[in-house]
Amino acid sequence: EICSCWGIVDPENYALQFCETNNQKYVTEKNRNEIKNGSVLRLQYSPSKTANDALETLRTGSTFDKIKCLKELSSLSVDLTFALEFIKEQGLDIIISMIEEPSEKEDEILKYSLKSFVELMEHGTVSWEILQNSFVERNIYIVRNFQHFSKCTESALSNLENIVQNSSKHNLVEHEVTLQDLLRLLQDANSSVIMQNAIALINALFVKANEARKRQIAHTISAKQYRLALIGNVTSTEMTHQLYVLQTLTLGLLEQRMRMKINAQDQDAHEKIKELRRIAFDDYSGIMGSGGSGNLSSANIGNVNFAQYYKKLGFKSDINPAQDFIETPPGILALDCMVYFARNFTQQYTKIVHENSCRGDEHECPFGRTSIELVKVLCDILRIGEPPSDQSDFQPMFFTHDHPFEEFFCICIMTLNRTWKDMRATGEDFLKVFSVVREQITRTLKQRPDNLEDFRGKIAHFTYQTITNLRQQERTSKEECDSTASAIVKLKEKISPHILDLIKQQRLAFLVEGKN
Repeated sequence: EICSCWGIVDPENYALQFCETNNQKYVTEKNRNEIKNGSVLRLQYSPSKTANDALETLRTGSTFDKIKCLKELSSLSVDLTFALEFIKEQGLDIIISMIEEPSEKEDEILKYSLKSFVELMEHGTVSWEILQNSFVERNIYIVRNFQHFSKCTESALSNLENIVQNSSKHNLVEHEVTLQDLLRLLQDANSSVIMQNAIALINALFVKANEARKRQIAHTISAKQYRLALIGNVTSTEMTHQLYVLQTLTLGLLEQRMRMKINAQDQDAHEKIKELRRIAFDDYSGIMGSGGSGNLSSANIGNVNFAQYYKKLGFKSDINPAQDFIETPPGILALDCMVYFARNFTQQYTKIVHENSCRGDEHECPFGRTSIELVKVLCDILRIGEPPSDQSDFQPMFFTHDHPFEEFFCICIMTLNRTWKDMRATGEDFLKVFSVVREQITRTLKQRPDNLEDFRGKIAHFTYQTITNLRQQERTSKEECDSTASAIVKLKEKISPHILDLIKQQRLAFLVEGKN
């Protein structure tokens, strides 16, 4: 009808198009319900006509016309209706050949060809398996020489990420794109989207890698200059999400130790348990009456009752403390963290052990038992071993240290010991203490501390008394909120007359019957 009104003789070559800023898609039967009263629609060439005209320009047009056409194509390709028509007419093959052409020197043509390809593939109607090695290698070349292809790097990174995730040619990317290439790009890039796409590619490579390669990637990105490059310019929600994914993947490397129980043949684990004892009690010097020399004869060593030391260390099984590490999680990971604390915070470690082992009352805080439970709680809070979720919980502090989880544990175990004292807890209060400690940790993490020292400072403010006050305030606030809820108000209105009537009857009865 519109074409007839305007005297257009070939209506099959026209279609209506939305002309809103964020919606310029063609009107179809599926989306016509999006038309609102007062909406302005544009009469435009149909998707089929537009696709064919674009293909003709790309085949025979001048450089100027091609650039103009590709620029429009990169916008039109967002629309599934147009994309399907363009792909049906073999348009994707032409775009791919333009990208692969090594003699193409015009930056704008390469830029918009890549951008159009990204948008066309975004619809998921074409398999990534159709791509040849030449296309993959072209994108790799662009990324590795990003200084010369600043306008094209963003799309090339996106393509490589999808190839790694969805194509059998991911091995080509893994072999040709080094981690150093991507980390150098992160350091030098001046675009947040390029940085975001580079991190997304690192994540994709991480997921595809074997265990040894994953640990190599994690070790490389833990270098200080790369850590700073990763978290130095977090400017968007999507970049934050990609960093959260990387955080989850790197912390996920702890899962193997978390799910590994100790066994009799694990000599390293048994040596670590002995090391905990030696560090805490100075290899029994002075304790076993060795004349202050610190040297124990073989006869004396044979008489040493190790169980008393393991009991003072707070293990449940003082005869064989290895039994405490059978439960998974936290498995051997708990022992790793305890030894790290003993080695790197020796003064604090020995202070905690001796303060609690020498107490004559029932308020001692068992280091072994609480440490094992704490690691279990930390693994649960950080969701170690679980895939990344849509609800990002990026914590920059995990990118500020070579051993972030172990340092995190050290701060938390000292917090736990302080909280145990504040609560004057006994063994019966074990679960109650951990309820408070979990809340101290989660409330601090919600503040997104910049680094581990910042975390240490922030968690120090969440004392047991502070947590108690916050709980009371939240409980009061909830009760006030509940009391004003519509359902509660309606119920009050309904039963109030009945309650008032009961009160009236009770008072009258009291007047009639008297005090007795």
